[in-house]
Amino acid sequence: MKVLFTINYGEEKFQKIRDLGYDLIYANEKNVINDKDINAIDVLVTYNPFSTLDISKLHNLKYIQTSSVGVDQIPKEKINGRNIIIANNKGGYSIPISEWIVMYILQIYKNSKIFYKQQQDKKWKMNFDMTEIYGRRIGFIGTGTIATEAAKRLKAFGVELWGVNTKGTDKKYFDRCFATNDMNEVFTNCDAVICTIPATKDTIGIINKDKFSVMKDKSVFINVGRGNIVNENDLIKYMDKFRGVALDVFQEEPLSEDNELWKFESITITPHNSWVSDKNNDRNFNMIYNNLKNYINNKPLNNIMDIYKGY
Repeated sequence: MKVLFTINYGEEKFQKIRDLGYDLIYANEKNVINDKDINAIDVLVTYNPFSTLDISKLHNLKYIQTSSVGVDQIPKEKINGRNIIIANNKGGYSIPISEWIVMYILQIYKNSKIFYKQQQDKKWKMNFDMTEIYGRRIGFIGTGTIATEAAKRLKAFGVELWGVNTKGTDKKYFDRCFATNDMNEVFTNCDAVICTIPATKDTIGIINKDKFSVMKDKSVFINVGRGNIVNENDLIKYMDKFRGVALDVFQEEPLSEDNELWKFESITITPHNSWVSDKNNDRNFNMIYNNLKNYINNKPLNNIMDIYKGY
């Protein structure tokens, strides 16, 4: 069975895949070009080679394993009706993203940005605009692996945790959970709201003026889900009501220099960077290895998803 990797995990790890019984081909993701060997592959392990790799020519392709959680990069029209299995890296980046969430909640409530600026200016001045997160209510839109890892860590700070999922199903680490239809309960009553949901036909633009208008004054808004679940124009109009906002994802990336979001002192902008970690390579490979082991042994795969639903 032939597998094409477009991510280089190194010869030692590649040998482990060969030992499973795979004929492994590696091609650099930035310039994968169809040829006889590549067109004969059964499995594709990848992130986004689709600008040069035409998967409509991969007639034996049965399974795509992505290193990412989102799969928007896969050209749906080229796999439509082919019964190709798609598995993503659900949970693979949840730990670093959860640490990013905790970091920026603390930064906003402890007003630490001002000290970075004062240090650069060699300015010694105390600041009394500090507040604890102890006793605050923090809400998560989405209670998947990212939210769960963040909630697990935030529990140590003595906060109350609310979550939103499709049916309002109770989840570990969350004190209360609400159905999607009752989402406004979280926006109205929480001191901080963190969005972790994927982009689907039902969630694009769901976070808009209707949500921002009911949030508390001096509340906190954070988005690490997908940029297009938030109406950025509406967010800009309500920026003055927030103590702080932290965004790692945007409607268009990279964020253009003339985007109004840059001008607000209360915002923290990071370049879709929350997932980055020194442990990603090993963690991702272990997930891929286990799925490839299951696949070649005709066992169920982890993280199979419906590419048309987005989850």
